[in-house]
Amino acid sequence: MSAVQALLLALGLSVAGNAALGWAWIGAREKAATSVLQRDDARAAASACSDATEDLRDLADKRAAEAKKAQAAARSVALGHEARAQTILATPAAVPGDACASAQARIDGWLKGRAGQ
Repeated sequence: MSAVQALLLALGLSVAGNAALGWAWIGAREKAATSVLQRDDARAAASACSDATEDLRDLADKRAAEAKKAQAAARSVALGHEARAQTILATPAAVPGDACASAQARIDGWLKGRAGQ
């Protein structure tokens, strides 16, 4: 083997080695670029999730405020019904000794009151 052939062989091996390193570098660069894109996608998804969670919190707070108002209104109505029930229970029988006639008189009075509303 002559010196020229040895030099050409060394040159060929060097070119092959450089080509292999080039392909490895290109592969690493592609993986890095893909990782950056995946990271950016993950950040965007996390940000969207955070925004949606904040929107849900705002909606929950709004509904809680509405529920408190509805509960207060229901409590007021319930107190009115309770007062009316206590009045009915404290009222003596319309027809003493006759529960059916008393109930009928009470119902008639209730119906007259509803007709006036």
